[in-house]
Amino acid sequence: MYEVNRSVALLRPKAPFIDWLESLPGDVDGLPSLDELRGDCNALLIPAADDYASAEDFVRVHYRALFAAELADWCDDEALWPAPLTQPLFTEWFEVEIHSVLTDLVDAALEREPFIPLDMGEPRGG
Repeated sequence: MYEVNRSVALLRPKAPFIDWLESLPGDVDGLPSLDELRGDCNALLIPAADDYASAEDFVRVHYRALFAAELADWCDDEALWPAPLTQPLFTEWFEVEIHSVLTDLVDAALEREPFIPLDMGEPRGG
């Protein structure tokens, strides 16, 4: 076991996010439910946090990039995104959950690759 010099931030979507997904043009059949999205949300490695406030501050500073990445996973047409992407809107759409300790239980080294939005087949709104 290894302690990793990172903390974890979970971005759990709230009802306005699923409402937006359902409002996008195209077929809404097969969209995950809000419970499914919240149960398998994005986990982000952030700098190791000594306290909750410093971790929350890091997310707050980067909210616009995080918000855009969440939206881009589902719709590559920025004209269909809510505008503007403000901090209050981010807070309305996502619950941030912080975990200060990250333990690696795998002996193999961590691998890193550049972020590429998921290809969910036919782009919604694209």
